[in-house]
Amino acid sequence: MGNRGMEDLIPLINKLQDAFSSIGQSCNLDLPQIAVVGGQSAGKSSVLENFVGRDFLPRGSGIVTRRPLILQLVNSKAEYAEFLHCKGRKFVDFDEVRLEIEAETDRITGSNKGISSIPINLRVYSPNVLNLTLIDLPGMTKVAVGDQPQDIEHQIRDMLMQFITKESCLILAVTPANTDLANSDALKISKEVDPQGLRTIGVITKLDLMDEGTDARDILENKLLPLRRGYIGVVNRSQKDIDGKKDIRAALAAERKFFLSHPGYRHIAERMGTSHLQKTLNQQLTNHIRDTLPGLRSKLQSQVLSLEKEVEEYKNFRPDDPTRKTKALLQMVQQFGVDFEKCIEGSGDQVDTSNLSGGAKINRIFHERFPFELVKMEFDEKELRREISYAIKNIHGVRTGLFTPDLAFEAIVKKQIIKLKEPCLKCIDLVIQELINTFRQCTNKLGSYPRLREETERIVTTYVRERDSKTKDQVLLLIDIELSYINTNHEDFIGFANAQQRTAANATKKRVMPNQVIRRGWLTINISIMKGGSKDYWFVLTAESLSWYKDEEEKEKKYMLPLDNLKLRDVEKGFMSSKHVFAIFNTEQRNVYKDLRQIELACDTQEDVDSWKASFLRAGVYPEKDQPESEDAMNPSDTVSMDPQLERQVETIRNLVDSYIGIVNKSIRDLMPKTIMHLMINSAKDFIHSELLAYLYSAGDQGSLMEESPEQAQRRDEMLRMYHALKEALVLIGDITTTTISTPVPPPVDDKWIPKDPSPPPASRPASATVAPPSRPPGVKGPTPGPPPPLNPSPAFGAPPVPSRPPGQTAYAGDPNSGVVPLIPSRPARVPPALPPGIPSRRPPAAPNRPTVIRPSEPSLLD
Repeated sequence: MGNRGMEDLIPLINKLQDAFSSIGQSCNLDLPQIAVVGGQSAGKSSVLENFVGRDFLPRGSGIVTRRPLILQLVNSKAEYAEFLHCKGRKFVDFDEVRLEIEAETDRITGSNKGISSIPINLRVYSPNVLNLTLIDLPGMTKVAVGDQPQDIEHQIRDMLMQFITKESCLILAVTPANTDLANSDALKISKEVDPQGLRTIGVITKLDLMDEGTDARDILENKLLPLRRGYIGVVNRSQKDIDGKKDIRAALAAERKFFLSHPGYRHIAERMGTSHLQKTLNQQLTNHIRDTLPGLRSKLQSQVLSLEKEVEEYKNFRPDDPTRKTKALLQMVQQFGVDFEKCIEGSGDQVDTSNLSGGAKINRIFHERFPFELVKMEFDEKELRREISYAIKNIHGVRTGLFTPDLAFEAIVKKQIIKLKEPCLKCIDLVIQELINTFRQCTNKLGSYPRLREETERIVTTYVRERDSKTKDQVLLLIDIELSYINTNHEDFIGFANAQQRTAANATKKRVMPNQVIRRGWLTINISIMKGGSKDYWFVLTAESLSWYKDEEEKEKKYMLPLDNLKLRDVEKGFMSSKHVFAIFNTEQRNVYKDLRQIELACDTQEDVDSWKASFLRAGVYPEKDQPESEDAMNPSDTVSMDPQLERQVETIRNLVDSYIGIVNKSIRDLMPKTIMHLMINSAKDFIHSELLAYLYSAGDQGSLMEESPEQAQRRDEMLRMYHALKEALVLIGDITTTTISTPVPPPVDDKWIPKDPSPPPASRPASATVAPPSRPPGVKGPTPGPPPPLNPSPAFGAPPVPSRPPGQTAYAGDPNSGVVPLIPSRPARVPPALPPGIPSRRPPAAPNRPTVIRPSEPSLLD
């Protein structure tokens, strides 16, 4: 019993499998396991039942196994079964186990013949089993039966691939002996994912059903289609035996008698049968787990590190602590305030590189969206001139005025100032919407407490709505203040003396820095498919022109468009398009690009459209204003036939209005962000830090407010259970010494060593005098055994052993020309003390990665 550490390996993996299956994160960690694959009715389920010694798997014709069954066999004094989905219930009657498997299968897949990849976890405790974990997978089929989907073959194949493609999975390829091995579905799919045969173990069933005079000796001796881990033959109960309730123990005895009495298998009877298969799988799974321990340990450590931060807040969780809810409430409110402030003010830690924060979006409203709305309202030249002319005429009445009236200027200015109210109120609404979105984003961390989150959102949103009305009142007050007194002595106001001179300057005021680059970026030019389709270009906007290039290197220029007489126009988004569009057109009805009267430019988001529009405003390209068909159409003479004196007066007042409105706009653009920040955003921050907690206490019972959601409680329990399972697994793995004695993977088996000429030259054939007797394997000293030895533990595999002496001295037991059958010693080979623990094989090299150290295993594992 000197191998206790290795005996703990399979139960350790079982424990991990249960923990991960219950949490639903088994895909994150590939645990070592054995997957049973084969065609329908190949005998997979019968092999598993023989391991347990009980009838517990569903039976029938066609596809019976329709969900993966993770079968964990645990050596125990008592005999019972447990399902992971029926925690706490022990099944003593194995007929109930079969019914539960059928019911659980139908629950997911329905009563038809459909399949599902969701596994069923079954653990069987029995004194008759060795520690072993296997996955029984649906049998491969070719034709859909009943109401199965037509692609059932591909569905089953995809499900098998989910398991056997993992490097940590051993493959138990089950093939019936009464079919051609070359047509084996199990070996074919195993060869695809494991071409070197490092993970495949062959099982040959139905040896008793072969035609009389034939046998599977070449297969079982690993001569035909050799596998690195060899083949093991088993004899299952026939359908007649199953229907007759033949005892499995009697069937195992009959299997033993079959191998001992059959002339083709008598010499290898010790390496055949269900008992030897179970011991071999136990040993090979244990070795496989030991080989994968380093990688498993590193994966477990990375999992623990990734969970540390989340588990930290749960470690000191005490559900019965009366102060826990108070502490949690204080902590949550404080964290909410910090998160909100970071979203608004910006933060250097944990910068989001995928989305704009609330503060960044509000900044765009202040400096891109709001100025654009102001300009859209301001520049309506035709209507403004008409209003000025009407004002002058109405002020003079029946008299003909000699001087430009002040009242006309004041009336027009006040009318323009009143128009500022709409974009200002719209700006406040946009900011409020972003604030509410920011609040909701910050309350995501309160998801553990649904009532707290709901109350926090309600209280803060109500407060912001209250501040909304106060902010709007203040902004309207600012506009009313501007209306109350028209300050014509302002230092930036041009005055009546300079108004006339400004007319000539208006033509050149637009271009100040011709070569200044205002913006660069990607835009899509929307063109119909008939004219080439939409294409992405790199655009460069300067104060004089709009150019686009093939890419951002700006080497291959496609076109340059002067900005003279250009205006912007909104375009509705297309039905099938996900992009937001605006257009550029020429006010003089000229083609803008090729034969197009307007160019449609598309961006991914509305924010990008607004940003580009703001950039065009800086370049002097203004939006189009919808002109209502009013009195212009009826009274064209009012605007067309204007006497020169009136025209000069209109131009003078137009320049004065333009100058004064520019001063007002500048003042409003400066004061609006300040007013909103002071009365709304900073006030909201102060409210969250100082008053939110008091409002929450007054909102209701603290106990119900801090009631956890069931999902959060379940998540916490699962997280802690997974964390502790990972920590325990790391401790167990640390206790297992890597120097524990075990049998390594058998050496590679390759058909290169099989001579193509059946009669090799005498010089290359070993002398007959040096050939060991058939019943005595090389490397074992002692008397030659007589009759077949009694059933006892055998630590070796189904693969041929490696010779311990040069081929010239002793024949290799796996050589088909030597006459020696590949036998396994019934006790460990004695290694001379002077040699190292493993003896290198001197056989010609077959596979590049084959190990050269072979050590026998401790017999204690198999007792």
